[in-house]
Amino acid sequence: MNFTNRIGAAAVTCFAVGTGAAWAQEMDTLNVLIANERSTTFYGMHVATELGYFEDEGLEINWLASATTIPYVAFLSNGQADLVMFDSAQTMQAVDSGQPFTIIYEDMQFAPEALYVAAESDVQEIADLKGRTIGLVSDRDLAIARVALESAGLTLDDVSTAVVGEGGPTLANAFRRNTVDAVAGGATELNTIQSAGIEIRNITPPEVSENPANSFAIWNDRKEELRDPVERFLRAWSKGMEAGRLDIQMTAAIMSDAVPEQWQDLDVGYELANLSAYTLHEPMSEQRGALHPHLWERVQPSLLSVGEISQLHDVSTFLDDSFIAAANDYTMEELEADVAAWIEANGDRYAAVAR
Repeated sequence: MNFTNRIGAAAVTCFAVGTGAAWAQEMDTLNVLIANERSTTFYGMHVATELGYFEDEGLEINWLASATTIPYVAFLSNGQADLVMFDSAQTMQAVDSGQPFTIIYEDMQFAPEALYVAAESDVQEIADLKGRTIGLVSDRDLAIARVALESAGLTLDDVSTAVVGEGGPTLANAFRRNTVDAVAGGATELNTIQSAGIEIRNITPPEVSENPANSFAIWNDRKEELRDPVERFLRAWSKGMEAGRLDIQMTAAIMSDAVPEQWQDLDVGYELANLSAYTLHEPMSEQRGALHPHLWERVQPSLLSVGEISQLHDVSTFLDDSFIAAANDYTMEELEADVAAWIEANGDRYAAVAR
């Protein structure tokens, strides 16, 4: 069922045989924690919701707040979350500490986290940051700073760091007042800085950015218990990501309603949407979410060298690709029809974000 015929289907009343009692199919609830539930970076979750893909799969999704100081792995271990999204450093730190979980779906192969400098800065590469100050959006961004510095033969001892917060004006003022020479943060922070009128450059080397940046993890003891609803979730997620790439103007219309603070400047909003759809979420394989063991092997030495992990790990111990086939059980023709129907039904919203 797609969203174009949902209203008619919802109007159908089914009756239990022999009782005459009305019943409705129960929805399964999944508790999911992703890296940032209020960002154009993860446009796919909003597109999937708008097009009804989670509902089609019989799912209600409880999106847990990503803004938390609690380690994400704790949400898995205590059962508060059924699925959690880890970046590569979080994954390897959890593996290193012996946590019994599995990565089942790679959402990104290009990290949204990076080091940014003002466009007019004399800093041209990571090595130029020696003796300077790096602003961290949060403590979590210390890892990307460590790894980026290590790529240039530097350590945190070679720079000063300060947590500056995630607000757009705050980040922009840190550049305007020259209190920082660079900022370590994600694509969302890039958007907020640019929305505040500051032009910036990404100086992160490709070898640092190209890694399994965000992946879905599941607790091992719950894997088979949750397999069916999780496969349905991943299929809806994949469809949302792919549908959003088919027409970026539709994605812009949906995201400008979902996170209007990132769309105050239409051009900046589109820049983030294009980065998210065609770089951060550009699949490296034919199957969306496919696992890439060589990337997990490649990311470990740098994490080891900066002390984020204590040893190298066999990737087969924490990767499981058995969910990928179900996550890709759809056709592009279905998605194209859904996108066309949404545009026809939402002409005013679509036109409002035209450029």
